[in-house]
Amino acid sequence: MVDMIPSFATSFAMEKIIYPRSPRETMSGWVYLPRFVDKIRLHLAGKLHPEYQENFTKGFDGGWLKAAGLTSDQFIEVVHNTITDGEVADWVRVNVKKSDAEKQTFATFVLNRGNDADDARERLRTRKADAGLAHRDDIKTFVDFIDADEKRL
Repeated sequence: MVDMIPSFATSFAMEKIIYPRSPRETMSGWVYLPRFVDKIRLHLAGKLHPEYQENFTKGFDGGWLKAAGLTSDQFIEVVHNTITDGEVADWVRVNVKKSDAEKQTFATFVLNRGNDADDARERLRTRKADAGLAHRDDIKTFVDFIDADEKRL
């Protein structure tokens, strides 16, 4: 019986989702960046849950990379070579030269996605239904959906 406990604990730990930070959080003036850093760190540690792997470096991740003018390989390497969020933030401040207006444009896009175009509204409606959240009228954007799905909202 004792031999079964570690096996069960390991199996349970492998299936547990470690949620990255909310997409609303900011770093170096960039909304969403702390979440992307969390996802990269989880990926590098082999702990990024399969639910996140399909869109890793795509979607909002890819949107941030494009807005910052970086490739996924470049930024993953930055995160790989740092230990703290402060180090990542310092690197971004020095190497990603974007204006406050450009950062705000990205923030507006992320924070309003799902409530900004008919196709996005339909995709959000479908995602809510699939997640059992169709009844949640307070979920108006993908950021709302992510926070609700990850039990923050």
